[in-house]
Amino acid sequence: MVAWLRVDTQTILTIQNNVITKNHRVGISFTEKKTWQLRLKDVRESDKGWYMCQINTDPMKSQMGYLDVVVPPDILDFPTSTDMIVREGNNVTLRCAATGSPAPTITWRREGGEKIMLANETEVLTIEGATLNIPRVNRLHMGSYLCIASNGVPPSVSKRITLIVHFPPMISVANQLVGAYEGQKIVLECHSEAFPRSINYFTKEKGEIVPQGGKFESTIQDNAYKVDMKLTIKSVSQSDFGSYTCVSKNSLGETDGTIKLYRLPHDDGNYLNWLEGRRRKGKQKKGNSQIESNNVEDDPDGLNKRKELMVLNPDDVYDYSSSSQIVASHHPVILISILIASGMNFLLN
Repeated sequence: MVAWLRVDTQTILTIQNNVITKNHRVGISFTEKKTWQLRLKDVRESDKGWYMCQINTDPMKSQMGYLDVVVPPDILDFPTSTDMIVREGNNVTLRCAATGSPAPTITWRREGGEKIMLANETEVLTIEGATLNIPRVNRLHMGSYLCIASNGVPPSVSKRITLIVHFPPMISVANQLVGAYEGQKIVLECHSEAFPRSINYFTKEKGEIVPQGGKFESTIQDNAYKVDMKLTIKSVSQSDFGSYTCVSKNSLGETDGTIKLYRLPHDDGNYLNWLEGRRRKGKQKKGNSQIESNNVEDDPDGLNKRKELMVLNPDDVYDYSSSSQIVASHHPVILISILIASGMNFLLN
């Protein structure tokens, strides 16, 4: 008589051609070669273990076999981390738990392929382990992380965990001093970073919000936590000169940056060109004689330098010393008188 038994539970499964266990997934088959085969349908991980075929002779004979059941990995909802919201500067630990046979390995990577920043400024593309520790998290850590479980039995599985980092607004202004002519189109720019997303707008000197429409056009382009703010003035008028403030605020704070828009003298460049033309005509009349005037030399480069100085700062007047260094003076009457005197000399000649 032949019987099949489950060794670890000492359960008799079959005797001869009869199934003894109440497990409907167990079956027995017999061939003409006196072979009894134990059959299991819909194999489960719980079926893993030792089985024994026993022949009731005197003495009894038996043979054992081990059934190993491999199971693809599965990620457990608990204690695996869910999406997290943290303040910038805090420490973060992401957890991932998985089952499977053999036991799966856990690999972390960022969904977008960016490097994972760890302690001591270490950057890696992937890291193994059931936990991912990020000390002093910052805005660059924000994004989706994938925990991937694999054990060689397909398919591998993954879970997305989104890390959201909250921080108050921060504004940077590339050009804090902008010059423009009357009638010119000008663009003022600020760059802001904040999360949760910030409210952004421009104000003028007295705190009034710059209106949208007419000569003013305000545009905001955002990408994740970064915002580019632009204020376009289509045609600058005298009343538009002054200070503009770009404001960014969210639930964690508020900050601003200031841009000063100043007036560039509109006709200085044209006057200097006209002055140079008169000087050249005077030289042709005098032949090789040299016309002497107040600091107006026969030097086109010098004239170009003077034209550059005229638009450097509306509040200061600049002149060049003999060593070609810029010297600033707060006496615009001196420069104007020099230009007028020079002009008079050319007119007289």
